[in-house]
Order: sequence, then structure tokens, then C-alpha cells
Amino acid sequence: TGVKDIKKDILLRVYLVYFGVFLFALFIMARAIYIQSFEKSELTQMAAKQELCMFEIDAIRGNICSDDGTLLAVSVPIFDIRMDMVTDSLTDRVFNSNIDSLAFCLSRQFKDHTVSEYKDILWEGRRNMDRYLLLERDVTYPDLEKVRKFPIFRRGKYMGGLIVVPQYRRELPYKSLAKRTIGYENEAARNRVYLGLEGSFTKYLQGINGQCLERRVSGGVWMPVDPDTQVEPQNGADIITTLDINMQDLADRALRKELIADSADYGCVILMEVKTGYVKAIVNLGRTKDGKYEEVLNYAIQDCAEPGSTFKLASFLVALEDGKVDLNTPVNTGNGITMYSGRKMEDSHKGGYGTIPVEQVFEKSSNVGTSKMIYAAYALRPQQYIDGLYRLGINRPLELQISGEGKPYIKNTKSRYWSALSLPWMSIGYEVALAPIHLITLYNAVANDGVMVKPQFVKEIRKNGQVVEKFNPIVINPRIASPSTIKKAKIMLEGVVEKGTATNIRTPAYKIAGKTGTAQIAQNNRGYRQDTKQVKYKGSFVGYFPADDPKYTCMVVIVNPKKGKYYGGAISAPVFREISDKLYSNRNDILIPLPKDSVSSAFASMHYNIPKNVVKGIMPDVTGLGLKDAVYLLEQQGLVVSVNGRGTVVRQSVPAGAPVPRGSQVVLDLQLIVKDKPKAQA
Repeated sequence: TGVKDIKKDILLRVYLVYFGVFLFALFIMARAIYIQSFEKSELTQMAAKQELCMFEIDAIRGNICSDDGTLLAVSVPIFDIRMDMVTDSLTDRVFNSNIDSLAFCLSRQFKDHTVSEYKDILWEGRRNMDRYLLLERDVTYPDLEKVRKFPIFRRGKYMGGLIVVPQYRRELPYKSLAKRTIGYENEAARNRVYLGLEGSFTKYLQGINGQCLERRVSGGVWMPVDPDTQVEPQNGADIITTLDINMQDLADRALRKELIADSADYGCVILMEVKTGYVKAIVNLGRTKDGKYEEVLNYAIQDCAEPGSTFKLASFLVALEDGKVDLNTPVNTGNGITMYSGRKMEDSHKGGYGTIPVEQVFEKSSNVGTSKMIYAAYALRPQQYIDGLYRLGINRPLELQISGEGKPYIKNTKSRYWSALSLPWMSIGYEVALAPIHLITLYNAVANDGVMVKPQFVKEIRKNGQVVEKFNPIVINPRIASPSTIKKAKIMLEGVVEKGTATNIRTPAYKIAGKTGTAQIAQNNRGYRQDTKQVKYKGSFVGYFPADDPKYTCMVVIVNPKKGKYYGGAISAPVFREISDKLYSNRNDILIPLPKDSVSSAFASMHYNIPKNVVKGIMPDVTGLGLKDAVYLLEQQGLVVSVNGRGTVVRQSVPAGAPVPRGSQVVLDLQLIVKDKPKAQA
């Protein structure tokens, strides 16, 4: 009986297990039927999404060019070299018989692995059935052309398994020249942020990315579903700046030489076209930790500080315009020392100048004479003086085409910082703050007969060689002062060079007009140091040439020189003179083109196939070139270019070798070359 009970118990448990399994099987079958009937469509879509993905194709960033079309910033093509190790045509026989020679060619070309190491990489990829094996990164186009001829790869894109992934790297062909103004990517930023014109005009430069639908295949590799259905990227527009690369080089060399000689902290140069306000050169050089001078900060537009004596032009313009003084009005400078509310002001010339006319006060840059002139005229109504400065427009930001402009500061009598010292010290360029770009704009207005024009760095935006937007000169103040006041200001500015503080740059060849400036730099919250060994100075010179028919206005600033010289007339004026001499001479043997070694190898490699022997008036052969190269080459010939399609030039309406007068129209037919591997969308 006991045995029978045990058997019944065991059988009961077995039946229960069988019944449980049966119920579970019924549940699985029911679930499968339900999914097939009610969830099939939704799950199919989800599976498709996991196997299909939309990838972005990067647009090529537009070029930044000088005023004549010379490339200043360009996207240089570089490539990743990969290999499909299991493509159908890559049989074991082909692979085994060519692996040694392929490894040898790769090692000899790139030199980052030995032949044995490359063989290991190839064998490992073959064993793992890798369809996207990385061989090299950042390969230049000339190197890529050599790779295409290597064993196995020479069989072609599909037979040889070669996969080329295009990338683009931003290059500055002239390296440091105007680097801070042209701009570059701020690598320290969390997101991609561009500085300079790269940042300010990025909406034009960046273009519109394309899209490509790809499917995941074996090995986790993504391949295009149908290249014909992909949305091609729209490449960025080109920015044509106002910069002249030869003038930029000239200004850079002149400033760099003086900074090294003076062991100064930093300096800047701005060269502006008088009539248009177009900036032809802008140099910003700061000393790095290793003692070299590089373009790091844009001092010319953001370094708002007390300008010192270069500000005196504004004071004299106000006093002359208000009829408070004339050029021959006498001013008693005494012994060169005066007091305002217990604070001493003195001239750099020991002993003073005695009583001299207003014109000489300006020419000799007398602090005492200037402050006495302004104090006598406006002590009872100081706001009238401030209103006169505001009338000039120097208190307003210029709203430049480039970001980072410092905010000008000209306080008024309602400011809580206004004191009994403000009027006399403002008159000589203290208790105010202006950047070099603000001061040169004022001086340029005097050179331009009282018309103040806005400084500009970009004059055109071009798309596919066609102008889509143009930035004409902008007048921001049609008359800063009456013609008679402007005439008197010009006389004073010429006098500074002919018989004042800048006689060291006087030349019989042409006339220069300008003003020297020397400002002591405040030491943060410690004010102005009295210990001469620790005093920091800023030397400036700003003016225009030739004075009788002004073409260019130029400003030079040098900060904290350490070799004994610190007056603007001694350190900054000679830089001005070197620039003006070479520009005024206007001889071909003076403005020498930049040396070839200043152009980056990456830039040179990108343009290796541009025809070198182009004869003016004769149509060159541009077939095989990219759009940018072809358009640039033809526009240098003075031709008008129309474009059909995208990609590489395959036909040109005017045959190579045919005569083509300037202004002739040329139609280019382009054919698209599909990229091998787009980037995944972030």
C-alpha cells in the first residue's frame, strides 16, 4: 500500500508538470497567433527601423578669400582608407597572392607600420570577415591616388575592396597671417564654435548637409540603400573679404619686427581704405609663453582702454566746432605742470612750452595745453563738451561684421563716476575707453573730409562663383564736423609730422598726417604706478597718407615695450612709416608675392591639378577640376561662369585653347561623384 501511494504521488506530479508545459505551449501559440494577427505591421516597421538609418552627408564649408580671390581659409579634402575584406571578388587566391605586396606598399607609403604589422592587420581583418577594416586616416588626395594603384586595390572599387571615406579639414594657406580675423575653430569649446569671420559668417559658410539612407549588412557595416535617392549636400558660399594679402604680409612683418626689437607684450595694426572703410590689413600679435608672437586675440577691435594722446583729436574737433578756439588762439602751458583738484598733470617736455597757439599745442601734444584749453571752454558747462564728443559718434559701437567688438566708453556728467578731475583728464584721453578700431574710424573720417564710414571686413558673398550679396560702403555719420573744422584738423595732423612729435617719419616723397599717443596703463585696481621701473605704457600712432589726397588710414599700437622706448612717436610711428613707404611707392618690386613655403602643403596638395601655365585671353582646360577650382581659374581670366549640375567638370562650352575676351560667358557641365561613406547623423 505504501508503495502504491508513492507511485500515485509521483504520477500526479508528472501529470501536473505535463499539464503546466501544455498550458505554457498553448500560451505561446496563442501569443504567436495574436502577434501575427494584430502586431505584425508594427513590429515589422520597428525591425525595419533597426536595419535602416538616415545618415548625414557633410556639406563642404565655403572658402574665405582675400579681395582678389586668393584663398585665406579653405576646406582641404582628406580621406580615411578602409577595406572590405569579404567582397565577392576578393577570393582567397587573389588575397593570398597579393597580401605581401600590398603590405609592403602600405608600409612604404605611410611608414606608421612595418610590413609584418600590416600583414597582421590584413590577416586579422580577413579572419574576422571585416567589411570596414581601417587601414589609414587623414590621407591626402595625392597619396590616395597612389593607394588606388596598389596591389588588389588597382582592381577597382568593387573588385579590390577599397573603401574611401572623404573628410574635410580647415586650412589657412597663409598660416598665421590675419589668423584671428579670418578665424578658426575654437577646440576648447564643448560644441563646434568658430571665431573671427569663420564664426560671424558661419551661416553662409557652412552650407546645408545632405542625407543618405543606409542599411545595416553583415558585420554591422552600413551601406547605401540606393545612392541615386540620397539628398546631396549644398556646399557653403564663399566669403570675399576686404583684406589684401600683400598689404597684410607687409603690415605683419613691420609690426612683428618692432615688437621683437622692443620686447613688447602685444601690438596691432589696422590699415583702412579711406573712401570705403574697407579694412585692407589687420594684424594682432601677442607674445606667447615661448617668446614668439602669434595671432591669439583680436586686440584691434576688442582692446578697449584709455587711448591717451590720440584721443586729443576728438577734443580739438569739439572745441573748434563749438567756436571755443581757433588755430591761433594762445594757450599758456606755463612750465609744463598744472594741478586739478590736487592732482598733478604734466607734459613730457620738461620745462613746458610757455604760451603757444592751439595749433602748436596739438603738434607738440601738450597735456597741460590741451586740458587748459578744454577746461577754460567747458568748466562751467562740461556736458557741452560731452555732447560734442557724442556728436562725433565715438561713443557708439560700430556693429562690426566680426564679433568681439569692445564697447566704447565716454561717460557724461550724470555718471556717478564723474568728478572734478573728469573734464581735464578726459580731454587728454584718460577716463575714457576706446578700441583701436574706434579711433581709426574717427581719423579716417577726417581724412574723408568729415564723412565717417563703417569699417568692413567682408565685401561679397559668392555662391558657385556668382555674387549673391554685396556689402557696399556704409556711411555712419555724413558730417562729423563742418568743412572748416575738418580743414583745420587736417592742418594740425600734418603739422604733427612736419614739425611736431612725429618729425622722425617725415619724408620728402609724400605727406603724412597723423597723431602720436603715449598712455600709461592702469594696473588693475592699483591705479597708475609711480615707480618708473614698473610703469607700463602703450605707444600709438594713427594717421593717413598721402595727406594731400588720402588713400589709406593706418593705426599702430604697441603695448608695454621693455627696451627703453615707449613714446608712440618712437615705436609705433616708424611701423606706420614702413607700411606707408612701401604702399606709396606702388612698385611691383616692393609688394613681393608671399613665398611659396608660406602656403601649407595641404592646400598645395588640394590644388595639385590646377593648370599652371594659363595664358591670359586663352581658354584653359578645366575638365576634371572641382567647381571651386574651375570657377576661380576662369574668374581670374575675367570670364563669366554659368554652371549646370554638381561635382566635377566634364564639359566646357568654350574649348581649351580658344581665344576668350574678358567678359565672355563660359558654361560648365558638372557630373556628381557619389561619396563612398557618409558620416552618421549625430
